[in-house]
Amino acid sequence: MELEIYQVDSFTEQVFHGNPACVVPLKNWLPDETLLKIARENAVAETAFFIDKGDFIHLRWFTPEIEMDLCGHATLATAHCLVAHLNYQKNRIIFDTQVGPLKVNVEDGVYYMDFPSRMPEPTALPDIIERSLNIKPKEVFKSRDYVLLYESEQDITNIRIDRSIFDLINLDPGGVVVTAAGTDSDFVSRFFTPQSSILEDPVTGSAHCSLIPFWAKRLTKDKLLALQLSERGGKLYCENKPDRVIIAGKARTYSVGRFWI
Repeated sequence: MELEIYQVDSFTEQVFHGNPACVVPLKNWLPDETLLKIARENAVAETAFFIDKGDFIHLRWFTPEIEMDLCGHATLATAHCLVAHLNYQKNRIIFDTQVGPLKVNVEDGVYYMDFPSRMPEPTALPDIIERSLNIKPKEVFKSRDYVLLYESEQDITNIRIDRSIFDLINLDPGGVVVTAAGTDSDFVSRFFTPQSSILEDPVTGSAHCSLIPFWAKRLTKDKLLALQLSERGGKLYCENKPDRVIIAGKARTYSVGRFWI
């Protein structure tokens, strides 16, 4: 079987930045085991598989290890693939996913993703996570992911993870996001996933389902600029709504090709 594949850098205006995702269009669903093998072979944080149903797009996301319940950067990459390469004519894309319908509006090369809001609540930090950090957080919260609040952007830049300890915990499908108020943005973050082949995710759209309502409340503003301070870096334009969040960004295609299974 011959399949098309697109690799897209999300939340960036230039290649080699943002978060890379692979996008694979399908006519029919392959066995989950095959989808997982393809994701492992691609060796990026997420591979998105989709089937165009006409009125909506059925979308699923796989890491090299598991199927995810929600992924922002691979959703953006899929929208970009549809618009830039597959002649998708509508300005609004409706994705059918595990978490329900996700809408993406496209305006002047910016993809506005309508995602669920996940306000994190105060919690205790597991000992394994605390021992793996070189800098301890000021406060700890949790929704799907643990959200660790720090004093400054410099703290976020300086955080190091002791993976020998960190990988002793399994947060499937969540991770650990570290965040602080930004100097040139409203807030900054980094994201780490224990027991994952890719420890630090370059730009994590789904984590902003929690970060946006969290920072909107603390900063008393609903429109926010976010930077993810990974090595590749990423920029996210955010808006807080009552039960939803808007996560917006740009994307660039890195490669287009075919593979055989």
